[in-house]
Amino acid sequence: MAKFRNHSVRVLVATDVAARGLDIEGLDLVVNVELPHQPEIYVHRIGRTGRAGKTGLALSLVGPQDGAKLKAIEAAIRSPLERQVAPPAGAERARTDASTSGSAVHTDAAMETLYIAGGRKDKLRPGDILGALTGEAGGFPGTDVGKIEIHERFSYVAIARGSAKRAIELLGAGRIKGKKFKVGLPRSRS
Repeated sequence: MAKFRNHSVRVLVATDVAARGLDIEGLDLVVNVELPHQPEIYVHRIGRTGRAGKTGLALSLVGPQDGAKLKAIEAAIRSPLERQVAPPAGAERARTDASTSGSAVHTDAAMETLYIAGGRKDKLRPGDILGALTGEAGGFPGTDVGKIEIHERFSYVAIARGSAKRAIELLGAGRIKGKKFKVGLPRSRS
C-alpha cells in the first residue's frame, strides 16, 4: 500500500473488503471487475476517483448476468451509465501490436519506495529524512523526494527511480539524526 501511495507502483488490486478502507488521493482510474450486490458499495468504490474537482474514470466490466445489478446502480445514482461493447477477442491485441511496432511500452512508475529501519520510536521525523537526502551530504534536489511515511519502527520514503540506488547507498552509509539505520527496498509480500 505504501508503494502505491508513494507512486512506486502504478496499479493496486484490492478485494471488495480491502477497498472499503482505502482513502487515496488523486486516483485516475477505478476498474470494477465485478459489480457489487449493493448500489451503495458501487458508489463508494467509484468515489475513489475524481475527488475534489479532479477528473477520474470508473470502468466496470459487466456481462449479461449483471443486468439487474446495473439497473439497480442506475436507479441509485439516477443516471444511465455509458456503455461500450468490448472488441472481439484478438482485435485489441492486433491493434496494440501494430501501434507499438515491436517496441516495448514503458509502464514503470516514476518513484521508488525505500525502507528505513527507523521510525517514531527512534524519534525520526519526515524533515530528518528529507534533510539527509537534500542536505549537504545527500545533495538530491527536493523534486526527487516524494511522500515520507513514518511508522513506529520503520519509515518509507519515495524517491525518483533514477536516484534510488544512490539514495540507498548514501542513507545506508551516512547518518540520520546522528544515528545509522539500515536502508533498502521494502520486501515484497507474496
